[in-house]
Amino acid sequence: MQFKNFKTEAFLRDYWQKRPLLIRNPWQQWQNPLSPDELAGLACEDHVESRLITQMSDDWNAEHGPLPATRFGELGKSPWTLLVQAVDHHVPDVAALVDPFRFIPNWRIDDVMVSYASDAGGVGPHFDHYDVFLIQGLGRRRWQIGGMCDDHTPLRSHEDLLLLADFEATQEWVLDPGDMLYIPPGIAHNGVAVGKDCMTYSIGFRSPSRKELIGNWCDDLLPTLTDDDRYRDPDLSVQSNPGEIPKTAIDRLHAMLTETLNDRAAFARWFGEHNSTPRYPDTDWRPEEPIETEHLRGLLTADHPLLRNPASRFSFVREEEDELLLFVDGESFPCAAETAAVAKMLCAQDQFVINPEWQKSDAVVTLLAGLYNRGSLSFDWR
Repeated sequence: MQFKNFKTEAFLRDYWQKRPLLIRNPWQQWQNPLSPDELAGLACEDHVESRLITQMSDDWNAEHGPLPATRFGELGKSPWTLLVQAVDHHVPDVAALVDPFRFIPNWRIDDVMVSYASDAGGVGPHFDHYDVFLIQGLGRRRWQIGGMCDDHTPLRSHEDLLLLADFEATQEWVLDPGDMLYIPPGIAHNGVAVGKDCMTYSIGFRSPSRKELIGNWCDDLLPTLTDDDRYRDPDLSVQSNPGEIPKTAIDRLHAMLTETLNDRAAFARWFGEHNSTPRYPDTDWRPEEPIETEHLRGLLTADHPLLRNPASRFSFVREEEDELLLFVDGESFPCAAETAAVAKMLCAQDQFVINPEWQKSDAVVTLLAGLYNRGSLSFDWR
């Protein structure tokens, strides 16, 4: 699917992380890519993350999947919503929804969550810490937009849902199939189904916090540090007051920390690996039989297109003019010359044919075979 009348440059300039935007059916031709029954089927699978939100009056209850198939026949007339995460990992037509949003860097993209709601169903007024595009797939939904929120905004006491204690709508729209609503981080919003068979596709974007970056990088650094690397003061002299921690000591202690944390190259490698870690790293996407490099070369020579696994994350960081670090599913791969060119293509395209010159390169074929055997590339995704 592609946009027909959506100007990306104007959107980034005027709306991205600034204010909400309603876009009425911007698609060349909108087709709902998933049926309600197919979504319910995914919610019954062990390897799929899902939640069922039921509502009684002004109270919400959350059940975590996998859900028994019989559960949907027990719901009755009270409003309810089914939420299924990372549907793009399992349904190619849902994964294709991400393609028009490639004007935002791939490393920022998280997943496509799909919701189904009965009449008046919703998850309550809330806010997110990340950008989100809400695409109406089927039926109709009323969206109300409120003010800016943060971690100090009062929330209701609820074990599973982050619901706003107070919500006052300042804007309101009803979305029909194909309509899309962009909501920046921190903006309060509330979506309620209008009628039956309401499906919404939420394309969310990753936005690491300073707290997460510092905590996760330090966790990764600690195993590389030794107890022998300690504070030293061989030039120690007598102080007038032994209770003072002098400036020279503070400077040395501070330097011990900042010299380690200020290694930009080490941070770039760490962040690339950390950021490319799959959302569900325990899911095994490896092929039943590993492929040998010469077998792979033969398939490439026959112009069989390779496809990226929709659940995999590909990105790269430039090092030198013709050298880069490729990051795939939590690992880094140094690339130079032809492998660097291939790495750029892997990160830019979901499907590709390897040109004849690259097919002759042992380094290229070895890289591709390794990614294939990890489950990051394939010739045919189920």
